[in-house]
Amino acid sequence: MSGLDDDPTAPWPPRDHLLPDHGFGTRAIHAGQPPEPRTGAVMVPIYQTSTYVQPAVGEHLGYEYSRTGNPTRTALETCIAALEGATHGACFGSGSAATATLLHSLKPGDHVISSDDVYGGTYRQFTTVFAPMGIEFTFVDMTDVDAVAAAVRPGVTKLLWVETPTNPLLKIVDIAAMATIARDAGAMCAVDNTFATPYFQQPLALGATAVVHSTTKYIGGHSDVVGGAVVTSDDALAAELFRLQNSIGATPGIQDCFLQLRGLKTLHVRMRAHQENAQALAAFLSEHAEVDAVIYPGLASHPGHAVASRQMSGYGGMVSFELKGDLARAERFVAATKVFSLAESLGGVESLIELPAAMTHASVPPDVRQSIGIADGLIRLSVGIEDLDDLRDDLAQAFDASR
Repeated sequence: MSGLDDDPTAPWPPRDHLLPDHGFGTRAIHAGQPPEPRTGAVMVPIYQTSTYVQPAVGEHLGYEYSRTGNPTRTALETCIAALEGATHGACFGSGSAATATLLHSLKPGDHVISSDDVYGGTYRQFTTVFAPMGIEFTFVDMTDVDAVAAAVRPGVTKLLWVETPTNPLLKIVDIAAMATIARDAGAMCAVDNTFATPYFQQPLALGATAVVHSTTKYIGGHSDVVGGAVVTSDDALAAELFRLQNSIGATPGIQDCFLQLRGLKTLHVRMRAHQENAQALAAFLSEHAEVDAVIYPGLASHPGHAVASRQMSGYGGMVSFELKGDLARAERFVAATKVFSLAESLGGVESLIELPAAMTHASVPPDVRQSIGIADGLIRLSVGIEDLDDLRDDLAQAFDASR
């Protein structure tokens, strides 16, 4: 690390600070975050300002107005881009805002192919916001590469929207195959990497055009902030994203950026702990007589296990399973846990439990949910980093309490 910047007028922080040549943990802690040059502060300050003094008309010191850019946000954007192996990053006030801003790069008449069991909020946005604006959507099981290829409309398909692992069925989509289909069609391939995080999966290295995150989840990591991001190494797309970011203005608050930067510093450590617990709980549930099915990419029984093992360096902290019995029993089960909290969202250090059909995916019509396999009694776990024995014991007592 270098010392303080000798030029007090140079824009700070630099967008290329520690981008390519350091390990993941080093980049998570330092990328875009050199010591603040005036005081030597180790942590990026919260630049709680809306505007910036300009030395002269048409001249500025790197920033003009905080909707357009802010040093705290720049640090966050640079760090997330560095972790994904991208050259550009744009942050937003939520994952939904990140998704919407990317979709605004399309025009009426354009066609999007999307994962069929996409996050419920994304499905709602696609079908109730952008479809009425003239953008067409086809929802496909993207584990079927041939079905995706068949859904392409030459000259019209402009985006393949990929979730992998998907939410909540944890399907694994072959990113390289999707990127090839998109490239052949002259379309973008955008991957929602929220579940895997850049620690376990690098979509750009597999050919994707852009990566989208709900930074609310694992990147923030502590259930105390809402945010989103889009990263890319495509210069033209980046220019359009920055134009839309500034024009639409769905940007994050600066304290939110600070919290996400703080979360990023432990992402690699937390993800290892999430996965260790999730793998153990998936094995525990798989052996339980009162469970019909367990869905976790780290199990050899998962239909996408081979693809996951090829394109991911770890399987993540999300586990879904179907409990024997009716919906009422599933409701009793999720209400009976004591360490697992009944709540929506995911990716925090604490463990959460929910029923997707009634909670995170309630906006998806029931017939659509059923057709893609989201049963009313499907239970989704966001496995935290508590002591494994306590998590396992909590699920065990919930089986007893829900009978």
